[in-house]
Formats: sequence, C-alpha cells, structure tokens
Amino acid sequence: QVQLVESGGGLVQAGGSLRLSCAASGRTFSTLAMKWCRQAPGKEREFVTSISWTRGITFYAASVKGRFTISRDSTKNSVYLQMNSLKPEDTAVYYCNAAPASLAYTAPGDYWGQGTQVTVSS
Repeated sequence: QVQLVESGGGLVQAGGSLRLSCAASGRTFSTLAMKWCRQAPGKEREFVTSISWTRGITFYAASVKGRFTISRDSTKNSVYLQMNSLKPEDTAVYYCNAAPASLAYTAPGDYWGQGTQVTVSS
C-alpha cells in the first residue's frame, strides 16, 4: 500500500508559478515511478509528468515540457512539481500517482492522492 498526500495548489495569474508537493508513505519506493496527472472540468484525466524513483528519469507531456519540472527527494519520500509560465489551460485538479516502474511512462498506477486544485486566471 502507498499513501499519497498532495499540497500546494491554489489560484495564480497567467504567467505565474506554483509548486506542488506529494508526500508518500507506506512502502519502499525503489520499484516505483511517481507521476502527476491532472483533470480539467469536463475532461478526462491526463498524464502530465513522471519520474523514476531510483534513477530520476523524467518524462513530460508535450503540453507542459519546458514549463514544468518534476523532482523527488528520497530523504523526505516526496515528489514535487514546479510549474512555471502557467496558462489558463493548466487549470485542473492535479493528482499524484504511484505506479510500478515497469509501466509505460504515461500509464498511471493504482495509487492516487486526493488531488489539489490549480486555477490559473487570465
């Protein structure tokens, strides 16, 4: 079992920045990849970015590449999402996700956080 708790969402103007955090607990993470997904109103949940826990290999959706950065801190069992140059279309509930590292980069695993709202005003 893995428990995930997100924090750091909020309201920001277009062009601004936010940093999301995801605190993980419950098991060892060496075989996991940590991911961020988001779901905008009326849309399906979509992949944003992922990072392998041990090697730190990252992968980004085209829509956020160059603006978002995922990172992890093994000493704190935490994953972060630094979001810069935010756009109104980034408005969504952002979810932290844990998946087996063997899955494809964009494939979510079974463990989800509760989500944190990010709203970008124009």
